[in-house]
Order: sequence, then structure tokens, then C-alpha cells
Amino acid sequence: AAIDCYETALAYAKSREQFGRAIAGFQMVQEKLVWMVQEITKAQLLALRLTRMMEAGTARPEQISLAKRNNVWIALQCARSARDILGAVGITDRYSVIRHLMNLESVYTYEGTHDIHTLVVGQDITGINAFGG
Repeated sequence: AAIDCYETALAYAKSREQFGRAIAGFQMVQEKLVWMVQEITKAQLLALRLTRMMEAGTARPEQISLAKRNNVWIALQCARSARDILGAVGITDRYSVIRHLMNLESVYTYEGTHDIHTLVVGQDITGINAFGG
């Protein structure tokens, strides 16, 4: 989802002209595109590392929580940035960005919300259960 949102935003930014030039040439659009590339790359590296740990049988549930927490959040932020770059057309079904954004909102909550995964990882690094009770 994050990669498709990035690729869609990049293609749109290169083709959409405003004030006589492509919006891809605007500083804030470039900042959003750079952020997406940076975060997608980090998310891919995290997923690769976790995959290798799973293959080796060394992955722990807390590491899976960390990856889910991070990578879903990154994908959601990429979808939001892409929607921003696309402007008003970003909320139409003409582009895939809004579909990804809606899907990611549900992914953000199932199999443990962002907050639940935060508590799982927090307990792992501190040794203190913050779930309550």
C-alpha cells in the first residue's frame, strides 16, 4: 500500500502542473516524497530483518508487535501524504490512494491496535506491565 501510494503521488506530482510547472518541483511536495521513500525503505528493512529472524526461529512476539506497529503506521502516513499531494482528486476513486487509506485505517486496528502493540513493546523493553490492573 505504501509503495503504491508513493508511486501514485510521484507520478501525479510529475504530471500535475500549477503556476506553469509540475508540482513535483515544489519544496513541500518534494519533502513529502522524500519522507515516503525514507520511511518505506526503513519499513522494508525492518520487515526483512524480522523475516530473517522468523526463518531462523529467533523472532519473538514483541518484535512482531514492533514491526506491525511501525510498518502499518508508516503505510498510513504515506497514504495520508499521498492524498495530500493529490489534493482534492486524492479523495476520489480515480486513484488508489483513498482505497489504501481506508484499508489501512482498518489494518491499524485489527490484530492489536497501535496502542496495544506499544504496550507489548513497552513491557518488553522495561520489564513492567503497563496494561493495567
